[in-house]
Amino acid sequence: MPLYQTIQCNDHTQLLIWKITESLTDLESQVEMKPKTQLRFDNMKSELHKRAFLSVRMLLKEINLTDFDLHYDSSGKPYLDGDKHISITHSHQFAALIISDDFIGIDIELQRDKIQRIADKFVDKEFAYLIPKKTEEYIKKLTVIWGAKEAIFKIRNEKGISFKDHIEVNSFQLSENVTTAILHFDNFSTPYKVHFSEIENCTLVYAFVL
Repeated sequence: MPLYQTIQCNDHTQLLIWKITESLTDLESQVEMKPKTQLRFDNMKSELHKRAFLSVRMLLKEINLTDFDLHYDSSGKPYLDGDKHISITHSHQFAALIISDDFIGIDIELQRDKIQRIADKFVDKEFAYLIPKKTEEYIKKLTVIWGAKEAIFKIRNEKGISFKDHIEVNSFQLSENVTTAILHFDNFSTPYKVHFSEIENCTLVYAFVL
């Protein structure tokens, strides 16, 4: 499938989403990778992961970039040549990237019941507004919270940050599609604006530093 959706978040931020419907062979025939990336790709075991990896490169082509423009630092954070910031995510049938003049993080997650079983690992103060439990709304809100914390972590990307202990997502309504969050870490508190939306059965979240 071609590009699924493009969102102009603001004057200097663009978000692109790809629905992964192509076969691995189809995607491979359309993507050229530098040797280092090709080696990484060849070592992947999962075909789903390989298709998502290639779909990200298809998204790069949509903004006139290629794998040769994309790099990763020692912690695995992606970056581009020049001043633009990039963040990448994929989950099951979707891949997405966001590119901006600002520091930015993105995450996409499949909405699944099992997130309830691991909520204690990443939720703390947020439990105060997650009522009632074991409902569709509860699962969706948990997914937003996880996505927000993942997106914020991708921006800061420092060892030692705990989703549960250091990142707090403020109360929100699903209909609002926006909230705020705070990262308390290393004697600093950094506020973030968090946007979220549903893409079929997934939750897409992206965050900016306020």
